[in-house]
Amino acid sequence: MQILTVDIGTGTQDILLFDSARAIENSLKLVMPSPTLLIGQEVRAATAAGRPLLITGVLMGGGPVSWAVEDHRRAGLRVLATPEAAQTFNDDLDQVRAQLGIEIIADEEGRRLAERADFAHVEFRDFDYHAVERAFAAFGVELRPDALALAVFDHGAAPPEISDRQFRMDYLAERLRQDARLSTFAHRGPETPAIMTRLAALAGTALRQAGLPTVVMDTAPAAVLGAWHDPRVAAQPHPLIVNVGNFHTLAFQFNGGRFVRLFEHHTGLMTRETLARWLTALADGSLRHDAVFADHGHGALVLDAAPLPLTFIAVVGPRRGLLADAGLPIYNAVPYGDQMLTGCYGLLAACADLEPAWREPIADALAGRTDRSLW
Repeated sequence: MQILTVDIGTGTQDILLFDSARAIENSLKLVMPSPTLLIGQEVRAATAAGRPLLITGVLMGGGPVSWAVEDHRRAGLRVLATPEAAQTFNDDLDQVRAQLGIEIIADEEGRRLAERADFAHVEFRDFDYHAVERAFAAFGVELRPDALALAVFDHGAAPPEISDRQFRMDYLAERLRQDARLSTFAHRGPETPAIMTRLAALAGTALRQAGLPTVVMDTAPAAVLGAWHDPRVAAQPHPLIVNVGNFHTLAFQFNGGRFVRLFEHHTGLMTRETLARWLTALADGSLRHDAVFADHGHGALVLDAAPLPLTFIAVVGPRRGLLADAGLPIYNAVPYGDQMLTGCYGLLAACADLEPAWREPIADALAGRTDRSLW
């Protein structure tokens, strides 16, 4: 079977075409600019041209695209957005109007204005199946996957009275208390929790574009799960695995293969020294949610506070250099020789847990039990 896996971050979208008949190391791969970067470039082109901006589509990741829209408004240019796309900026559309000056319009009006040449029209979405299809076609590969597995980072739709940081931590804690496997953060598309609005929008986009069975997952646990497929990580009795992303850092502590605790923080708010202190506290069991939250991080979850020796820290993620020379036992994990695809390997492992019919072909390929190494 074939599964198109895409780990969608702030800087890049990392793409792996899994084929159960092909050695995993020979999988076809792409590392391309992220959708938020690409759509942000479209917005900046509209700003440079002095054109009013029309935004349609669905909720997607912010970052570069949000900054570009804010700059467009600061340039004195109009921004009109349909409701679901406008939730990219804030779940509360009144805040989108008041704080950003964006005009919220009905979907029907958005379709009408998209036909007008005077508006620069951009469509918000975290995934573009047809762009990936064209990229593979440029190298003579007809993309015909049996399923999709996609990952994004999702804060969820927090009620106005609850911090989005606390809301996400509550979600992580609830899932892990129900099932301590990291695949607990993966969902069949139609079963995605409604509160995880970005994941739900991603699943809907995939269904409309490709019409294939789809699994969606939070990108940070996907990367940690993928790191387990590095043999050195898998051999450790109590590894601490850290995903240092462009915006968020998430660390999981394990003991005997069992999850025991985690913390999550904003990468940009930490120095090498502060991150090292958080990881040390995570290992010795002294880390507390309130301390991380008060430092403007997301928080911590401790299921077992028994101290563990800090003898091995596996690190993945685009900003893993933050831990270089930190005086800690750092190992840069490289599952199947490719750290950039770590989240894709985690997605595959989660699919094997979630879909019994997929379990054997995925497990055989990940373990190197394939009949041939090339198509």
